[in-house]
Amino acid sequence: MLGSPLQLLLLACSFALAAYAGVRLFADDWFGVAVWLVGAALLHDLVLLPLYAGADRALTAGLAASGHRDLVMYVRVPAALSLLLLAVWFPLISGMVTAERYRAATGLSSAGFLTRWLVISAVLFGGSAVVLAVRGWRGRRG
Repeated sequence: MLGSPLQLLLLACSFALAAYAGVRLFADDWFGVAVWLVGAALLHDLVLLPLYAGADRALTAGLAASGHRDLVMYVRVPAALSLLLLAVWFPLISGMVTAERYRAATGLSSAGFLTRWLVISAVLFGGSAVVLAVRGWRGRRG
């Protein structure tokens, strides 16, 4: 079944934008970009996916063994968001990018990314703990 005309128009626009971005991306160094994409896919599928699937399985099994299987999402969501931020900003968080190179490219300082990531991770886990506490408090009241 076809969607509404607005939905079809938005879909066509998104395909046009993706095609434009692809043409621009592959215009200069198509081989390097293709190698990077294939390498990223292989790294994800062969290394990262087994790692975080194993960690999730261990978390689920550990909480299920202690009788708290319902708490899995309160750990899974902030951990996933924190790891996503780490994956995106890893070169800056780890200090692998030189300060001069980053400043030349962006005009910004590269200092403080590790601290900010740790603070954001703490806020994510703290927020999850607050949501858990509020739900537990409401459950006991009602």
